Amino acid sequence: MDFVLSGVAACGACFFTNPLEVVKTRMQLQGELKSRGTYQVYYRNVFHAFYTIGKIDGLAGLQKGLVPGLVYQFFMNGVRLGSYAIIESLGYIHTDGRVSAAKSTVSGAIAGVVGAVMGSPIYLVKTHLQSQSTSSIAVGHQYKHRGMMHALLAIHKQHGILGLWRGASAAVPRVSVGSAAQLSTFSASKELVTDLQMFSEGSWLIALSAGMISSVVVVLAMTPFDVVSTRLYNQPVNHLGKGVLYKGFVDCFSKTLKKEGMTGLYKGLGASYFRLGPHTILSLLFWNELRTLYHSNS
Repeated sequence: MDFVLSGVAACGACFFTNPLEVVKTRMQLQGELKSRGTYQVYYRNVFHAFYTIGKIDGLAGLQKGLVPGLVYQFFMNGVRLGSYAIIESLGYIHTDGRVSAAKSTVSGAIAGVVGAVMGSPIYLVKTHLQSQSTSSIAVGHQYKHRGMMHALLAIHKQHGILGLWRGASAAVPRVSVGSAAQLSTFSASKELVTDLQMFSEGSWLIALSAGMISSVVVVLAMTPFDVVSTRLYNQPVNHLGKGVLYKGFVDCFSKTLKKEGMTGLYKGLGASYFRLGPHTILSLLFWNELRTLYHSNS
């Protein structure tokens, strides 16, 4: 049941934050492997990107990739948060009754890796769909998928079952770093807020405050991995299914750093916070409240 509750919580958050995911993906692909000032800037910031996509691609353009987004959130976060909840309920993240930073970080990373590997094909398709746009504002490689199932079948037909897991080398570090940062800071923040007795015991405001603290740490730790992940998933491939621009995670990381500098690895940071911030807060809040509700009725 923990897996189902975790998946439902993540889907609830995804529905509200998907437009920000579209904005983030486009900003991360803008000026790929080009130094500042040598490419046309279609998206100046989060708000300008929102306006531009809405104006040119229409409001539906802001919800591109919603279906694979929901499927990915349900399965990846269902597995990730569900695994963590089981590890937590077995007492593995505690030392002498208190949350252990090391144990909760390792548990969060393990739960994240399991979820990332399982959800990688859906994330691949989601990235392709969200980067697709009208040619006048297109950034990154443009695929011509008609939807989630069409994309999955086309990739499988061209590159076989392994082609669906292309880019997973970036998904594992991305999600394990993000998951470790999110779950360890959420558990520790919840304990801290409870100790400060700012809110009544069991209040949903405790989970909300912990989620807000957690989201800042997550965005700072995860954005460079997120940029690399988006680029690896979206790069064009040759007839053998091998990436044309990057050989893998390390190659993409070093090329981006060399060509675009440190700011290149933090492209779309504002969009990442506006997307990850509310998503972290909402999914952790929903997860906490759904688990409390389920356990109080069982």
